[in-house]
Amino acid sequence: MITITTTEALEEFCIRATSHPYVTVDTEFLRERTYYSKLCLIQLAVPGNDEQDAVLVDPLVDGLSLEPLYELFRDERVVKVFHAARQDLEIFFVEAGVFPRPLFDTQVAAMVCGFGDQVGYETLVRKIARAQLDKSSRFTDWSRRPLTDAQKKYALGDVTHLRGIYEYLSDELDKSGRAHWVQEELTSLTSPETYIIHPEDAWKRLKTRTNSGRFLGVAKELARFREGYAQSRNIPRNRVMKDDALLELASTKPRSLQELGRSRLLLREARKGEVAEEILRAIAVGLEMPQDQLPKAPDRSKEKLQVNPALADLLRVLLKARCEQEKVAQKLIASAADLDALAAGKRDVAALTGWRAEVFGDDALRLCEGKLALAAKGQRVEVFEV
Repeated sequence: MITITTTEALEEFCIRATSHPYVTVDTEFLRERTYYSKLCLIQLAVPGNDEQDAVLVDPLVDGLSLEPLYELFRDERVVKVFHAARQDLEIFFVEAGVFPRPLFDTQVAAMVCGFGDQVGYETLVRKIARAQLDKSSRFTDWSRRPLTDAQKKYALGDVTHLRGIYEYLSDELDKSGRAHWVQEELTSLTSPETYIIHPEDAWKRLKTRTNSGRFLGVAKELARFREGYAQSRNIPRNRVMKDDALLELASTKPRSLQELGRSRLLLREARKGEVAEEILRAIAVGLEMPQDQLPKAPDRSKEKLQVNPALADLLRVLLKARCEQEKVAQKLIASAADLDALAAGKRDVAALTGWRAEVFGDDALRLCEGKLALAAKGQRVEVFEV
């Protein structure tokens, strides 16, 4: 098992990878103690059975530059293959502002090819590669050195089996003409906005049902401070203050350190020093915010939809029938909320656009308009014109 520890060795592998049609990629990381994921290991493999065709890269080694890998990511002649790529892509975007192109995500492809909703890598290894994964090292501390042989074997398995899985799924997509479905789904994964969290928008992630503009104004400023502080120091936001403590402070609105100290939920470390001062400053800004600048309560119109329950049930049946017919995961096309929105007359639903419309959306609209009907024929549901 080869572990790359120098920039020169990484460059040599990446140059050799450019002669292949694809390279499989995975990472191991930790995030429990940091805001951003800490990259601990990179696994790479190209087609072939030689030992040198699958390697580990140790990014924790002093002096190792990952620039050769990023150059490979920019090389559009080589497909970069991941499974459930989002967290891996976030790491590389934060580290270097780079996205692998072209990208192939086997989890998305498997959903398009009928393997179910968000199918796991282990399932694909079993069903496609006809192999078993050793899961004993899954939850180990990947930042500790030296890595054990068991850890290395587990890590390499994440990219060696991925080769056969990619080849199988890519072939299936070519046969079905659905490759563009996958690429359409991957667009958001290579958008910077998917991974950038703006501190001024952090309040929108809070779960609160209040409509008070002043409460939301204070909560917005507290969330802005927390997010910016956590980002700048690379610590988890909950280490600054947890959501329940933030909402408590937005409600009680303490004006002094003495009042802040009465909080039931605020961490002890946040009741003094710089954090405490910044909390009080954020509360003051929220209290002084002009009325016309106060944030508005989240739009809960979807929660108040006048859903036609019978129509919603019919849409569920239609979705199931179409997905079984096309062998594609239901979750990839429409959620329960999407179906309820359609049954309530809403038309700004993703299921009505792109390839989803071909599979389900167009028929869903015709069903809503009374132009289609459903009938049970044995174990099947048939769709016919009215």
